[in-house]
Amino acid sequence: MTASHPFRSESDLHLDSTAHLMHSIGSRLTGQLRLVPPPVRRRPAPPALVLVAHGSRDPRALDTVRTLRDRVRELRPGLAVRLGHIELNAPLLPDTLTALGDAPAVLVPLLLSRGYHVKQDIPGMAAAARAGTRVAAPLGPHPLLTETLYDRLVESGWPTAMDRAARRASAVVLAAAGSRDPDSATDTRRTARLLADRLGVPVVPAYASAAAPTVPAAVRALAARGRHRVAVASYFTAPGRFATQCARAAPWIAAAPLGAHPAMARLILHRYEENLAARSTEAA
Repeated sequence: MTASHPFRSESDLHLDSTAHLMHSIGSRLTGQLRLVPPPVRRRPAPPALVLVAHGSRDPRALDTVRTLRDRVRELRPGLAVRLGHIELNAPLLPDTLTALGDAPAVLVPLLLSRGYHVKQDIPGMAAAARAGTRVAAPLGPHPLLTETLYDRLVESGWPTAMDRAARRASAVVLAAAGSRDPDSATDTRRTARLLADRLGVPVVPAYASAAAPTVPAAVRALAARGRHRVAVASYFTAPGRFATQCARAAPWIAAAPLGAHPAMARLILHRYEENLAARSTEAA
């Protein structure tokens, strides 16, 4: 018999021992649970990026947009990057969107200005195919396009340095596809101004169809002003009939189309992220 608990039975002592054991087990479990990291909440996958090309019968165009798609994938591993065409080439845009199922997507037009395709064709195809799809702005105008145009001109023989006399005799015709939409011409003129600032010589926009002046007419107008060294900058995403037609009108040098230039891949991602940012602002 102890001095502190003179009347405790064996059953009381047994209960104390059991309680102590349970408390010890509970303490150990609590300590172990503290070592278990909290469950990781997986962020939803970002919307797919769908490159929307016009389509062309020239096989070089399909090769170009596929290479551009691959460069975007290299820049953003883990992002679903798909390709869809408005016409002429597979996969067509509705088929690409159908294959994505219910996953959200941002369509990035591989087009250089506002016009019918950007305002009507692409949104119409997207709405008919599925919900949850947004259309980003066209690629142009943008300083990254200006840098691409400059690089293509230099590759074709444009001098990186000119004396005053050479500069007074030189000019560039910015050859674009053309559209009846006045916004398209506005966008092309802005690109021409950006390129003129970059080169330090006049840059005149001209068109392969649907708008004036034509490339030959622009070349003649520049020659009448004493500009006899005229280069044609190819304001086309990829090779094709219009790009070839415009290049033939060059009296001096003709640059290659924009193609799969690294700046183009960066610009595509910029338009994608720009659209996502606008979506977040709208949701706030």
